[in-house]
Amino acid sequence: MTVTNSLNAHPLDFSKLKAFEQQLDDVMELIDIPELKVKLQEVERKYQQDPSMINKARLGIMYHETALNLSFISKSEYKGYAKKSFDQLNELFYTSTTTKELLPFISSYRASALSLVGAETKKLKLVGEAFDMFEDAVAKYSHISYMPEFLRGSVAENLPWIFFSKRKFAKKDHQAIIDKKEKNSDFANWKIMSFTYWGWANQHQGKKYRNQALQYLDKAIQLDPNYQAGRKRAEELKKKLKH
Repeated sequence: MTVTNSLNAHPLDFSKLKAFEQQLDDVMELIDIPELKVKLQEVERKYQQDPSMINKARLGIMYHETALNLSFISKSEYKGYAKKSFDQLNELFYTSTTTKELLPFISSYRASALSLVGAETKKLKLVGEAFDMFEDAVAKYSHISYMPEFLRGSVAENLPWIFFSKRKFAKKDHQAIIDKKEKNSDFANWKIMSFTYWGWANQHQGKKYRNQALQYLDKAIQLDPNYQAGRKRAEELKKKLKH
């Protein structure tokens, strides 16, 4: 059975997916380090009190954010959080009772976590495996969720040059999310779009795309009045492009 036929046989419920997104929103794409440290303790405590499916997913994503933001600036304290994230999410991914509307988030963060494990351990083959996982998640869920393309694009834009065949996804995935958002205003929230507009502009800094890049940077800034998403980076890039 093809992926398309399989999805048609078991379609995801968009309203259920959005309900899960709301339950996960406060642990996704965290950039405030003090807030992240407090949130990590809170999410761990809640999982210990109630190891439910949603709390396990929240903890797996929280470990991902910890690894992404802290493991590369600390020599020891936060090492291993990428592996902890992958293990939590991988277990959920293979649990038959996991609600299917959670899978776009679980499968995407699972792939991203594996890429972080690869970066931390210098095992480059894990990055390749992570992109295979992304490919699967994009094929299955990108029609209904921004998450697979958003995280694949985010990982791709930070890869070293030796992964040139993977770096192309940074441009492709940001554009795909913008296109879907234009067709469906509920497709992605303000936080994701602020990061996405900045990401698009960051990948299109040449003169050919200058006007469009500046428009998207203005959108990234406007969507993020309290500097919780892409505003700071967008303001810095806008200043650079105007000089």
